Amino acid sequence: MYDVAIIGTGPAGLSAALNLKLHNKSILWLGSPALSRKVQLSHAIANYPGLDTLSGAELNRKFTDQINSMDLEITDRLVTNILPDDSGFSLLGGNDFYQAKTILLAIGSAGPKALDGEEALLGRGVSYCATCDGFLYKGKTIAILCTDPQYHHEVEYLAQMAGKVYLHTPYKEGVPEAANLERLSSPIRKIQGESKVESILLGDGSQREVDGVFLLRNSVAPATLLPGLEMDGPHIRTARDLTTNIPGCFAAGDCTGRPYQIAKAVGDGNIAAHSILEYLGK
Repeated sequence: MYDVAIIGTGPAGLSAALNLKLHNKSILWLGSPALSRKVQLSHAIANYPGLDTLSGAELNRKFTDQINSMDLEITDRLVTNILPDDSGFSLLGGNDFYQAKTILLAIGSAGPKALDGEEALLGRGVSYCATCDGFLYKGKTIAILCTDPQYHHEVEYLAQMAGKVYLHTPYKEGVPEAANLERLSSPIRKIQGESKVESILLGDGSQREVDGVFLLRNSVAPATLLPGLEMDGPHIRTARDLTTNIPGCFAAGDCTGRPYQIAKAVGDGNIAAHSILEYLGK
């Protein structure tokens, strides 16, 4: 049982992890060891106090050096489900379950909007994890939405398992190929079915019959990740101290709203960390 589980390895998650580490709290930090892709791709950052203009890649290297010097550990897992329980929260990341007394959501701006039918059919043909559920679709027909090239190995694994694969990506270059894989030029708009996945509806109005749908994305929509979480449009609704409507759950950074600035995210992480310390103290 960890004192806190931090989901997200951007500036907000890092700021919180540093502060909680200094207070000797046990931390489960889940996300990409490559840190924030948004920061990484920034050409020039000129408004971070104390630092001359530098690239996002340079800033991420500084962040990595600090993580190593503080002996912080990142667990490379995409969290797909969080459930409150009597002792705090249970989390599902890949095939692994974790438990923590508190949760900090630092998952970045405008997480993916759930597809129509995604939440209703989650666990009934909709999956976020190829290695967890791919074996269930051996020889069957599946659809895959892949939003990042880092998941190409999962696409290739699923293509080896399934009989037929319909794949859509929002980019055109470097997409995996296989004899049983068909690229969809139109995006997936709706996942259809009654008690289980039966088909997908595409943006051009056409349909494909499928047995399952794999959504390979960098994060899960907040309200899907933690059912009952109160939202304000695309953002997680928080109080001034970055508490959410769910006791023990906090949120920080871009997922709480504008401005989408690194300095603001770092400040949020600091505030959230101190609110978590206060909560744990009670």
